[in-house]
Amino acid sequence: MPLVAHNALPTFDRLRREGQTILETGRALHQHIRELHIGLLNMMPDAALQATERQFFRLVGESNPIAQFYVHPFTLQELPRGEQARQHIDRYYDTFEQLQQEGLDALIITGAAPIHPELSQEPFWEPLRRVIEWAGDNVTSTLCSCLTTHAVLEAFHGQKRIPLGYKRWGVYKHRVVDRTHPLVHDVNTLFDVPHSRYNEVTRDQFEKAGLHILVESEAAGVHLAVSHDRIRMVYFQGHPEYDTVSLAKEYKREVMRFASGDRPDYPPFPDNFFQLREQAILDEYRVRLQRALELGEEIPPFPDRLITPRLNNTWHDTAEGIVANWIGAVYQLTHRDRKRPFMDGIDPRDPFGLGLV
Repeated sequence: MPLVAHNALPTFDRLRREGQTILETGRALHQHIRELHIGLLNMMPDAALQATERQFFRLVGESNPIAQFYVHPFTLQELPRGEQARQHIDRYYDTFEQLQQEGLDALIITGAAPIHPELSQEPFWEPLRRVIEWAGDNVTSTLCSCLTTHAVLEAFHGQKRIPLGYKRWGVYKHRVVDRTHPLVHDVNTLFDVPHSRYNEVTRDQFEKAGLHILVESEAAGVHLAVSHDRIRMVYFQGHPEYDTVSLAKEYKREVMRFASGDRPDYPPFPDNFFQLREQAILDEYRVRLQRALELGEEIPPFPDRLITPRLNNTWHDTAEGIVANWIGAVYQLTHRDRKRPFMDGIDPRDPFGLGLV
């Protein structure tokens, strides 16, 4: 949690200029150690529904500000669901209408699995717009993940994502390009982020949308950007929430799609993820699988047990730090009344007092 500038010590001003959150005593006296209510709009398909829950719950729960977290998962009724997923949602999820009545301090929106060439054709398009519009007036900050970032930039900024012509997936080096922003304060200045997508929004498009870029990669492009006021909208283009095994499971799914004939080519390895030993094991498996397919034999079991124990996670700590900074900022800015996004005296156009107005 932030320091309180209880006197005129110059160190407070120095730390504030470096990007650290420093509260004045008047504002600190109005802070209340309380719970935070965070919505999680989960738009992932059935197979990834609960895994995505766990990933984002884990990031929020490990952020460790002095607060109690109530994470409220909900989804969009317009998304097609199977019976098992529908039962899970009916039993454990809130409805958007409930959360509108009760209010939220912050909102996280997951990515989704598109089924149409145009995002505007997706069943989530219009209901997602309604959620974003409501959040803009009623929630301190909304964090968008991957495909939701693409959808919001197209729907609200006229910046349509660009097809890559291939799947960018793997783990990529990223640099912090604005070290003074509260969201990236005191995190590693060079760190990894997983990506998995066929499209991208470029740096030029983020800038045309009036957004402020915080983190990017020479190989993978922009990962983290924020709205002009630096907090109301936060955009991830990568997947910092991924578990250690997420890319390995994704690779396995693509291999199995090849084995079943749903994919014409054998998938390449995710970039910068498998080590040489694991690549050798998987290359050997490819030979065995292709031989079995040629001979009409049973498909050999995928070598999960040989791969999983040696996978490395080089992104979670920094992801946790950024989410902690985001939640810390929300905690400091939001009003006790969840239906009032900002505390009294805070200008929503410039909540951090950075002279943006």
